[in-house]
Amino acid sequence: MHFVSLRTRFAWPPAAASHESSGVTDAVGETPAQPALPIDNPHFDTALRLTAIALLLRPMGPWFVRPVILAAAVVTLIYPRAMRQWQVWAALSVMTAIRIADDWPLADNHIYLLGYWLLAVAVALRSRDAAATLAVASRSLIGLAFVFAVLWKVVLSPDFIDGRFFRVTLVTDPRFAAATRIIGGLSDEQLKAAREAMALLPQGAELLNPPAPVEPERLRLFALASTWGVLLLESLVALLMLSRTRLAGSLRHLALLFFCAVTYAFAPVAGFGWLLLVMGLGQLEARQVWLARLYQLTFLVVLFYDAVPWAELMLNFMQR
Repeated sequence: MHFVSLRTRFAWPPAAASHESSGVTDAVGETPAQPALPIDNPHFDTALRLTAIALLLRPMGPWFVRPVILAAAVVTLIYPRAMRQWQVWAALSVMTAIRIADDWPLADNHIYLLGYWLLAVAVALRSRDAAATLAVASRSLIGLAFVFAVLWKVVLSPDFIDGRFFRVTLVTDPRFAAATRIIGGLSDEQLKAAREAMALLPQGAELLNPPAPVEPERLRLFALASTWGVLLLESLVALLMLSRTRLAGSLRHLALLFFCAVTYAFAPVAGFGWLLLVMGLGQLEARQVWLARLYQLTFLVVLFYDAVPWAELMLNFMQR
């Protein structure tokens, strides 16, 4: 009996390999765990690197969270082995959850999605096929996020469907001022007068002679196009991401790329755009090189939107 136990302990590797491949159970009655497949998809690593870059471009959280997130993001960029360690991404997801709890319930919408994405990366790195697991998680997260966005606009927010949301936001939000003047056709004086007409008053107070808001036809058309354009694009992305048909293959990526390229030219939330793009990139197979390049290019385009005040520069050029 001692001889048998010693022979089993010092068995050659080929014998152990044949034991696993044959599906024979071990002494406890469990099938030995299958080894993880090698990650030979270059887009997987690119998605993780761009996620780390996005975290560095948008530092977030209180003082006890921000340095941990920044340090982990830097480590993943410097050390390739650390980038594939699930513990790093799990720590990032925990730090993001702490950041959400610290700012509860006022955290931006995409911070919640970022926490889910970081957790999905950690889970994928623990799975047998990391690339396939991350692709499924990415499609599900994007699809569900857009489904709930459409439900919020259609069911829970009547002021969105009738156009009031954009009619007010385009005038009152200073981040849309240049685009409102270029596309909406408002002069600087008209924009100031419209803001004064929509200014909030103390509860119960009313102006004796309230100013009439200025709303050119071009501004109403801009608000209408923004309302239905966003709604249709979000519905299309949700449908294609959650669809299992072969037809939805490349179309889901083209729809997401078009959404990000158009939406974040005006919406001042580049962090959301970067997150959607890295999640889309994480779905690609190794052979889809041209789609990967489009995702990387669009990531840079959204970076351009965020860093360069293109609308203000265009407005100044038109005024001259």
